[in-house]
Amino acid sequence: MTVTPAQITAAADRIATHVHRTPVMTSHGFSRALQFKFEHTQVTGSFKARGAFNSVLTAAVPEAGIVAASGGNHGAAVAHAARTLGHAAHIFVPEFAGPAKIDVIRQTGADLHIVEGAYADAAAAATAHQAQTGALDIHPYDAPATVAGQGTCFMEWEAQGLAADTLLVAIGGGGLIGGALAWFADRQDAPKIIGVETETTNAMHAALAAGHQTDVDVSGICANALGAKRIGQLPLSLAQSGGLQTVLVTDEAVAAAQKAIWQTLRQLVEPAGAAALAALLSGAYEPSPDERIAVLLCGANPAPIPI
Repeated sequence: MTVTPAQITAAADRIATHVHRTPVMTSHGFSRALQFKFEHTQVTGSFKARGAFNSVLTAAVPEAGIVAASGGNHGAAVAHAARTLGHAAHIFVPEFAGPAKIDVIRQTGADLHIVEGAYADAAAAATAHQAQTGALDIHPYDAPATVAGQGTCFMEWEAQGLAADTLLVAIGGGGLIGGALAWFADRQDAPKIIGVETETTNAMHAALAAGHQTDVDVSGICANALGAKRIGQLPLSLAQSGGLQTVLVTDEAVAAAQKAIWQTLRQLVEPAGAAALAALLSGAYEPSPDERIAVLLCGANPAPIPI
């Protein structure tokens, strides 16, 4: 099971009328020139809309509709895609999804189920619903259609003039980083991809160290977006074959980057959306003086924050 550039190109054509072509910019406000892509301005506030639409458009949706478990952003994206394409949706989220993400899901008119406990509890409830009703389950990261959809972000960025030696991308369950790795696979001109996780949402880092999927304890500021307990097998395979490097950042570094993004770029992102920049600002990733750096801002459904 893998994802190819051809599948990503097909996904881009498939979803083009349903997602935004998100803007890019270069800033000199962080002591060096940085290229940014504002994927946090995507439909429903995150890159997840790309994978959600591609998944629904490539599946036969039963009368029971669609079901998804999510920390928030995936659920919002699936709910929006379902409504747009005329399907019923049941979305299961844990309590810690937060008011901003829960509100986005409610606005779609989907049947929202807030589950006590962690993401794993919401996933179990979604699985039970699927088994009982036969609804189509849209996985947030470990499915070819999802990864191909997320890969369209990087195809689009390259067409917009991406010129970087290194690309910094946050990792949760691995769908987004998987899309990046799949798009640039086996290309001599490809940028180096650095995956960024927090110290307490580090499923990819742990799996690469172990050589296989492994469960991690999840907590902290990014738990409702990057808090996969286990990395997806498909993203892990892409990471292993692509020689992915990962770095870890602290919650404090993420909060500082989130504030810096607002102060310097006037862009409001959630903590996960700031994680990639946190790697640079905190020194977790140290580039050479002339290294060209690109940063993906991936999500914008934060809880209210003091800035």
